Amino acid sequence: MSDSGEEKQSWWQRLSGGLKKTSASIGDAVADLVVKRRLDQAMLDDIEEVLIRADLGLDCAAAIAASLGQGRYDKSIAAEEVKAVLAAEVEKILLPVAKPLVIDKVKPFVVLVVGVNGSGKTTTIGKLAARARAEHHSVMLAAGDTFRAAAIDQLKIWGRRSSASVVARAPGSDAAGLTFEALTQARKENLDLLLVDTAGRLQNKAVLMDELEKIVRVMKKVDPSAPHAVLLVLDATVGQNALSQVAVFREVAGVTGLVMTKLDGTARGGILVAIAAKYGLPVHFIGVGESIADLAPFSAKEFARAIAGIDESPAEAN
Repeated sequence: MSDSGEEKQSWWQRLSGGLKKTSASIGDAVADLVVKRRLDQAMLDDIEEVLIRADLGLDCAAAIAASLGQGRYDKSIAAEEVKAVLAAEVEKILLPVAKPLVIDKVKPFVVLVVGVNGSGKTTTIGKLAARARAEHHSVMLAAGDTFRAAAIDQLKIWGRRSSASVVARAPGSDAAGLTFEALTQARKENLDLLLVDTAGRLQNKAVLMDELEKIVRVMKKVDPSAPHAVLLVLDATVGQNALSQVAVFREVAGVTGLVMTKLDGTARGGILVAIAAKYGLPVHFIGVGESIADLAPFSAKEFARAIAGIDESPAEAN
């Protein structure tokens, strides 16, 4: 799932604009610390504290502060230099996890989408469907979050918007049975992509685990290789809670990749860096708003420059 060059520029504007709160709490805050001061250990400690408060994590904050200190003790350092070092260090952490979601030749390519209620899961499925349809893939959506009537209705609306077929049942229906029906139908129609929504109630992990295991079990009856990807949708505004969500869903659902949403509504976008450093899971997409165009494939360089508060896009910088 890719982008054209023209979209890339407008995406940069959306990304850097959406991450303004995060860049103020990270890049601008760090840059402000060094104005009219010479760099010493006290300043590095202050910088590290700012980075920890911005949810980058202890190890990551320490590494960035150490990198800033290299060869610069007792010297004046410009704000732009600080931002450049910050962006370079963050990019280094993110590069190994910045991987596109590749829809393989297997038909249908089955994506199980998991995450807590309110993370933007159903909306993300709709946006992914729209992107896939724009790339001429045939798509089916399965409304597997059968506990919430609103989620079922929302998925139907996205199906109409993106011209994707939708398999849904009445609220309270068996999610595994619905998934079995959807996958059987998608195979019969030789569709390219099946996106399966799921319930996200974390209050009782055992119930969640049982339900997801049952969904996977019935999938495998139809296609032993399914699901081909398990995407965890995370809401950036929850900050440190996102780390525990990754831990739970990795254990419960065997997560293969991440999508982070709502980066435009928070100063805590640094949590993505902490998650990358701790878990090393591929990050496929990030979202900075409500429209379809506000979800795009993840680029380590773009994200790093945006949260450091560097104004120009990577393409302009090269």
